[in-house]
Amino acid sequence: MAIKMRILYASSKKKINNIANLIKAQYELAFNSVDVIPPAYSCDKERIVILAVSAKGDISDSLRLFCRELTKARAQNVALMIDGDEKVAAKLKETLTEAGTNVIDEVLYVKGGMPIFGGSVKPEEKTEIFAWVDRVIANLK
Repeated sequence: MAIKMRILYASSKKKINNIANLIKAQYELAFNSVDVIPPAYSCDKERIVILAVSAKGDISDSLRLFCRELTKARAQNVALMIDGDEKVAAKLKETLTEAGTNVIDEVLYVKGGMPIFGGSVKPEEKTEIFAWVDRVIANLK
C-alpha cells in the first residue's frame, strides 16, 4: 500500500531518527521521506506528515515556524509522535490547527532515551509504533 507520507523529526536523539527510518522501511516510503525539521524538500500535497519531536516544555522557533507553514496544501494530515510531555503536544496541535491542516487526535508518546547512547528500538516499541501508524492511516481525512 503506497501512501504519500513523510516523517520529519526535530530531535538530537538517535532513537527518534531510528524510529523514523523504521517507519520508512515498514511502509516502503520514498527515499526522501525522512528528514529533519526544517526539511531539505518542502512538504507539498502530502497525505500525512508524521512529526517526531523531542522537547520539554518549550518548542524551538524553527519547529514553531515550520508548523505555522504546514497548511492543508502542504500536508492534509499531521500526526504527532512526542518524546516529551502533553504541553509540547498541545502547543504543536494549536499551531498546526491554526495553519489549517488536520491534526490527528491520537498522539504517540515515546521515550527517546539519551542523545548519544543507544538508539535501539525494542520489539514491543516497534509493534506499538506500527500499530499507531496503521490507526493513523486508517483514520485519515
